[in-house]
Amino acid sequence: MSNGRHFDRSVILLCARWYLAYNLSLRDLEEMMAERGIRVDHSTTHRWVVHFAPLLLERFNRRKRPVTGKWHVDETYVRVRGLWMYLYRAVDSVADTVEFFFSEKRDLPAAKRFVRKALKRHGRPDSIVIDGSQTNREAIIACDGESRLCDQSQRRLKPIRIRQSQYLNKRIEQDHRRVKRRIRSMLGFKSITCATTILCGMEMVHIMRKRQTRYADNSAPSLVDQFEILAA
Repeated sequence: MSNGRHFDRSVILLCARWYLAYNLSLRDLEEMMAERGIRVDHSTTHRWVVHFAPLLLERFNRRKRPVTGKWHVDETYVRVRGLWMYLYRAVDSVADTVEFFFSEKRDLPAAKRFVRKALKRHGRPDSIVIDGSQTNREAIIACDGESRLCDQSQRRLKPIRIRQSQYLNKRIEQDHRRVKRRIRSMLGFKSITCATTILCGMEMVHIMRKRQTRYADNSAPSLVDQFEILAA
């Protein structure tokens, strides 16, 4: 994956993993690597993260195990260039991550794009729990209808059951906290493109910690093991 680059693959993976997984700034990483005798500019580390995070996520998704048929959907706030934008997220009944989607706006088109993305990757759930958002409800109903119309099987599909309850949706609100904790230490993103890419990497690390993949030779791989397997 890192062929043709000046630094060894192990150094690139180490910097990318530390930045995505822990509350470290780019300059913190620059100093830590210098203490190990490796001179890596903070901007170089940033380029590595932006370049490799989507590639690693793409490989990771091929190994991701199926989720359950009950989803919890919600969105949380992310600051970009001093403005609040939105990270749509979904987890299943055991708190495994279903899908995520970053959007500039919190509206019906954005909610539809998120639901379509989740349905395309994981299929149709039996039920979806949301809070009081009417926009998310309309998006689920619309995308559910599209999904049933496009279905090629002969069986009759039941509509996705929607439950609106703020109390029942505390599962995903708790899950937001782990991602928000890492974002908070960054003091916001400088661009939408950068935010989208780095959030992909953060979500990937969060899913890795939940061990949502299976590897043939390792039933409980660490973050280091998973990064090495994906980069091989």
